[in-house]
Amino acid sequence: MVFLTTKMMQRTALFVTFGGLVTSLTTTFLPFWKTMNSDLNEVENWFSGLWHTCLYTEEVGIQCKAYESVMALPMDLQISRVLMFISVGTGALAVLAAFPGLEGVEMCMRQPGIKRGLLIFGGILSWISGLTTLAPVSIVAYTMVVDFWNEGFPDVMPRWEYGEAMFSGWFGGLALVIGGTLFFVAVCMKDYDQRTPSPSSNLQVKHGTKYYLKTEIL
Repeated sequence: MVFLTTKMMQRTALFVTFGGLVTSLTTTFLPFWKTMNSDLNEVENWFSGLWHTCLYTEEVGIQCKAYESVMALPMDLQISRVLMFISVGTGALAVLAAFPGLEGVEMCMRQPGIKRGLLIFGGILSWISGLTTLAPVSIVAYTMVVDFWNEGFPDVMPRWEYGEAMFSGWFGGLALVIGGTLFFVAVCMKDYDQRTPSPSSNLQVKHGTKYYLKTEIL
């Protein structure tokens, strides 16, 4: 394929990784990880995230309040905070490390080994960022499922359900993992192009051989 070049693959990997980073960063601060609506009072909707708890009513709108104490948070939210910060940090480092390794970027032009190493390092960081995004979202989702089907709670008691931020977190984590994989694919494509001789060089070698044989016969 004409468009499937090493340069295009590198830029696609960087674009996907950057998109996953922005999505994970947005998910970290969104208060829509959990949502709850009581059947007794349908005009109130509760939302909960890693940093705030919000209440939405038709008369007032949405009102958010930060958690008063970190130690009073459930263990799944404390772990999710740490992992999401690690995800955002490693994702940003992945973009910064991979950018100088791209073809066409005038950095380390005479050092192809360093460029290759930067792309590999960026791919590893992107993988770490994706996994540390998928882990906290999955932990919170598992906790909600366990609490939702807990028979110890009365049926009339409202339960937390998945919010929009859960799905954006899964999407951002998968994007980061895919972006890291594409970096490795780009490195393999570059190595293959360097090992495979180009058709023009083969043609020049054939012409040189024919000319040499002709002079020997004469």
